[in-house]
Amino acid sequence: MQEHFDAVVIGTGPAGEVAVSRLAEQGLRVALAERELIGGECAYWACIPSKTLLRTPEARAGARRAAGVDEPEQHWPDVAAYRDFMIRQLDDSEQVEGYERQGVTVIKGAARIAGPGRVEVGDRVLKTERIVIATGSDPVIPPIDGLEEAGYWTNREATTVSELPSSLVVLGGGPVGVELAQLFRRFGVDVTLVQSPDRLLNREDPAVGELIGEVLAEEGIDVRLGARAERVRRDGARRVVALAGGDEVTGHEVLVATGRTARVEGIGLENVGVEPGPQGVPIDGRCRAADGVWAIGDVTGVMPFTHVGMYQARIAVADIAGGTAEADYSAIPRVVFSDPEIAAVGLTQEQAREQDLDVVTSRVSLPEVIARPWTYERDPRGELGLVADRGRGVLVGAWAVAPLAGEWIHQAALAVKTRTPLAVLLDTVAQFPTFSEAFLKGLERLEF
Repeated sequence: MQEHFDAVVIGTGPAGEVAVSRLAEQGLRVALAERELIGGECAYWACIPSKTLLRTPEARAGARRAAGVDEPEQHWPDVAAYRDFMIRQLDDSEQVEGYERQGVTVIKGAARIAGPGRVEVGDRVLKTERIVIATGSDPVIPPIDGLEEAGYWTNREATTVSELPSSLVVLGGGPVGVELAQLFRRFGVDVTLVQSPDRLLNREDPAVGELIGEVLAEEGIDVRLGARAERVRRDGARRVVALAGGDEVTGHEVLVATGRTARVEGIGLENVGVEPGPQGVPIDGRCRAADGVWAIGDVTGVMPFTHVGMYQARIAVADIAGGTAEADYSAIPRVVFSDPEIAAVGLTQEQAREQDLDVVTSRVSLPEVIARPWTYERDPRGELGLVADRGRGVLVGAWAVAPLAGEWIHQAALAVKTRTPLAVLLDTVAQFPTFSEAFLKGLERLEF
């Protein structure tokens, strides 16, 4: 039996959910196919649980750094219980009911594109003129000898754990590795972080990794840079990770945080003439992958952030509705919810030079140039870096490692997005005392 829909959305992480809701709001008859839980990785095993868990030790550390405040106690069972509330006890029944009330047909199961305008989910055949692929991504598991036999965690086990291990080896020093290493250390776990490149967060400006590396080391995390894991073995209740060069590190658990890969296998891309590239499903500026097929979110490999997937969903739905909007990724903010927070937008200075821009940069220590860090905490910290194009007189990138950086980086994001002239930015007044005042100091130090 065949069923006809105006649109079928495959996968309902944040990107898929935005697409489903907006398509339904247009009056289209929509079906969603979800093989796991509506809400996807972000809602249950990544963004939401990790940021919920990070908040408690962040608040405790904030109290420690503030003047005249006793350091509060933290209670893991209560934190874990609130985390379970936030991830809905891994139950999406309310989401299913909510979509059904909107008139959306919810189908649980693995979907496969069987041909143009045809999606199969189990024994159901869905006919449609519009297919939206939002299948997300899976963790990359490096081919390390003995890893599978020894056993390991991914972000899923780490963010839903009930009992804390006494020690943990984190493989990978990207955003996930940095966040979770600090999280577990602040709950009393002995943490070793192993990073193959010679700096943390190696896709950002070098200063970013250096600054957060110093923080992690101060908190007692054993940070191993330029260290490659070659083998893993069990030794009783512990895992032993052998590193290139002969060193070994041990932990009761090993957390793999070495990146993610687009989930493209088994979804029938070949049946609509789509061949995935190294990053995922190739798309154009309107998120089109083929005639009548759109792809959004992590599956595209285009800056795999939740907010990018949601943005792509808006672009795709606008295109379906006959609009002309095209995606612009030039000013997408990137935030690591460590303490202090790490935020960046636009190009790094290395990327800017690779594009043959006439690059000029500046870097300021916040406590040296503005008052807000001193009112915020004792022994204040924080740095801001700016990257500008001298030729056009515009900001092309920025980074900050500082309290609440994820909130105030958006001032730079707007400047990069709109190509606001530096003269206008220099004439913009920020509230006193705020962290945003640092932008003026950074702009003034750009040498033209």
